[in-house]
Amino acid sequence: MTSYAVVIPTLVRDTLADCLAALAAATGPHPDAIVLVDDRPEPDPRSGTLEHALTVLGDLRARTTVVTCGGRGPAAARNAGLRAVTAPWVAFLDDDVQVGPHWCAQLVQDLKEASADTAGVQGVITVPLPGERRPTDWERGTAGLVQARWITADMAYRSEALRQIGGFDERFPRAFREDADLALRLLDAGWRIRQGRRTTRHPVRPASRWASLKQQRGNADDALMRHLHGPDWWDKAVAPRGRIRRHAAITAAGAAACALAATGHRRAATACALGWAAGTAEFARARIVPGPRTRQEVTTMLATSVVIPPAATWHRLAGAWRHRNAPAWQETAR
Repeated sequence: MTSYAVVIPTLVRDTLADCLAALAAATGPHPDAIVLVDDRPEPDPRSGTLEHALTVLGDLRARTTVVTCGGRGPAAARNAGLRAVTAPWVAFLDDDVQVGPHWCAQLVQDLKEASADTAGVQGVITVPLPGERRPTDWERGTAGLVQARWITADMAYRSEALRQIGGFDERFPRAFREDADLALRLLDAGWRIRQGRRTTRHPVRPASRWASLKQQRGNADDALMRHLHGPDWWDKAVAPRGRIRRHAAITAAGAAACALAATGHRRAATACALGWAAGTAEFARARIVPGPRTRQEVTTMLATSVVIPPAATWHRLAGAWRHRNAPAWQETAR
């Protein structure tokens, strides 16, 4: 019962070829099947990118299936991959990771050691950081994956357990919180999830200076997690609480300053503006001090520290409203 399949949702990024090459080179029993889930909204049949990535698989290419998901997000893509799997175990990988040289052998050993009530075995994630300088804010964020619970960058699950609970909740449209939600539902169903010994490398991929602003959309997913798992979901998922309360306070101070200034209450407006400035400065400092403090990094931190609090607050409120009547996943999966 240690045979397994590998499911990789992908947007067919440049990292996919490296991911597949590492998998093909890993020693040990190879997967029964590899399912690539092309989650691009509109895959271009003329593009040779996916075809090029498949060439690195060698003999494993005959075991590889490609399915499309139409840009519905990683949760839906993993469910599509799961439906194509017949093996008792399914190992999910992200398309920007590189498994270790003995990953296949170590995975099989992890699965052999899994007790009958173990639904999932998580891999060990490593993130290479620059040694000649301090890491940037984006690099530190990626390095946080090392301590993350239940992330599907490298996670093996019993296919039976996933089907029992209805798979991933597709209302999570991003690669954020959908893995924690799945794990909490498995734990609630009486399954266990443990840490394995296999290792997988997660390089820091390039990102624009506004990447941290785009990440604030995840606050809507936090609102869904609260609705589904209660206000203490942070503790259940062993997840950091983040700064959403501080972001809300900074945003409220800034909005109040504008409103008071418009109505002629200058003294009160000044007090609120000072509160907004102090909160924004503290946020920027907390991000600048641990970093390399180059001109580009400092400029990026200052600019994004101004816009992140209102963006985070907006997405959190929008998510709370959107998901206010969301039913449990078991009800939507029937």
